Formats: sequence, C-alpha cells, structure tokens
Amino acid sequence: MDIEQLKYPIGRFVRQDSYSIAEVKSNIQIISALPSRFINLLGGWNDEQYNTPYRPDGWTIRQLIHHVADSHINAYTRFRLALTEDNPVIKPYEEQLWAELPDAKAAQVELSLQLMRYVHLRWVLLLNSFGPEELARTYVHPQSGRTFRLDEVIANYAWHSEHHYQHAFQLAGRNNWIG
Repeated sequence: MDIEQLKYPIGRFVRQDSYSIAEVKSNIQIISALPSRFINLLGGWNDEQYNTPYRPDGWTIRQLIHHVADSHINAYTRFRLALTEDNPVIKPYEEQLWAELPDAKAAQVELSLQLMRYVHLRWVLLLNSFGPEELARTYVHPQSGRTFRLDEVIANYAWHSEHHYQHAFQLAGRNNWIG
C-alpha cells in the first residue's frame, strides 16, 4: 500500500458548491455514529496496539483518537460561534503540536472515546436542529481567509470522521486485530 493510500484511505475531502438536505442528514449520521464505531473497533485493544502508528511516520492510534476528540470539540465550538455571531473568525489550533502534548501521547484512549461520545451527543443534537438558514451560516478560517458554510463544514467533518476511522480500521485489518 502506498503512503498516499495510508494517509488518505478514503481520498481527500472534495468540497461541493452546495449540499442537499438529504446529503446533510447523511453526513450528520456519519458524525453521529463515529464514537460507537470507534468504541466497537477499539474495545479490546491493549496499550501496544494503541501505541502502534497507523502508517510510517504517522500518529499512533492513541494520538489519533485524542486528535479526533480535540478536533471535534473545536468543531462543535466553531458551529456555536457561527450560530451566535455574524461570520466570526474562528480560532485555529496547531493539531500536530496538540498530538505531541503529554496527554495525547499517554492518556487512556477511553478518556477521549467517552469525551467524543458526549461531545457528539450535544453536537448532533445541535446539527439535527438546523434548517436552511442555519446551514447557510458561515465562519472565516483566518489561515486561509476563506469563508465556510456550515453545510460544507458538516460534510468535511463527516469525511474527517470516516477518514480517521479508516486509519484505525485498516491498521487493524493489516495486523489481523479484527475478531
């Protein structure tokens, strides 16, 4: 398997100009299901497995799970900002550096799985309340200067969910860790 396939097991995110209500609902379902999918996949893993990188020079599964929790907490906050402010400039963060912090390298995976579980419950409750007006709300990412519509951000986080799930799932398959 080549490095691009290991980095992007489902391909890179491809932005659409618009999203139908059916696409938005499907994307919300993907986000909603992620914590349970991770819990089911990783439930019996040990520290050696959690400390295995999903690809050469990549994060360990432990770092990956902590990253997803960190990323989705930030996403939830960004949605709330976009709903309560007029096109706010969001705060970026250095995800690579966050993944190198001591808690991301050593904390129990279960902590972030449970954090993800509860953040997703709140986030999905919020997302499911959206109508066309909320889906059209926006925020600005200061690094790119680009304005993002919330329907696109939902699609991006559905992709992000599956992207990282596949990192762990495919690693498990390559190592015969799936029972």
